[in-house]
Parts: sequence; structure tokens; C-alpha cells
Amino acid sequence: MTEPSYHYDQESDTLYISFAPGKHVTGIELTDHILLRINQQEQQVVGITLFDYTLLIQQTDVGPRSFPLVGLDPMPLPLRKMVLDILRHPPVRDILAISAYSPNLTEITPIIAVQPLVFVVSTL
Repeated sequence: MTEPSYHYDQESDTLYISFAPGKHVTGIELTDHILLRINQQEQQVVGITLFDYTLLIQQTDVGPRSFPLVGLDPMPLPLRKMVLDILRHPPVRDILAISAYSPNLTEITPIIAVQPLVFVVSTL
């Protein structure tokens, strides 16, 4: 995998991170603001699109802003396991921090936070 390339569109506040060129990719909508692009055959990340990037990295009084991974719910179990594995390993885990919210002892909701990035902006 090559070094990621970053493209930030200031007008739409969208950051696209590309890890590898991909012809056969599947878009996984993790949240309303986070789109993960993967190659299912190779089980690798191709890219991540972060919509409303400044909102995603906004700090709160108690720490980073986290979002429920609602996109995992409707997924078939094998795809869900693959996506979780991709999220837990570099290079994705360097950008997206996955954890869990437990409102009680039996309920677990996967959540995700975006790590603020320092990158060289590429514009088209």
C-alpha cells in the first residue's frame, strides 16, 4: 500500500483520503458523514470520504466527538467482520478510532471518532 493522498474540498468541507487505486470497490456508509471504500476481494481499504470534516474533528468539553456506526447494523455478518477488521488495522485505525458505547451491561453500540489530521492539501 502506498502513502495516502489527501484531497480536501473546502466548499463542501469534504476530505477524501485515497490509499490505493481501486477498480472494484464497495462503498460502506459507516455513518451519515463517513464513507469507507474497500476492495472486498483483497479485503483492503481503498479510501475514506469524510463529509463535514470540521464537524467530525470538532472537540467537545469532554473529548473527541464520536458517532454511532449505524452502517454496520444492516450488513451481512461476513461483511461486517471484514469491515471491523479493516477499521482495527492501519492505515484506517490511524484515522478512525473505533470503540463502544455501553448504556447498560447488555447493550453495546459501536462508535467511531475521526482523528484530526495534518496533511498536504491537494486540489483539482
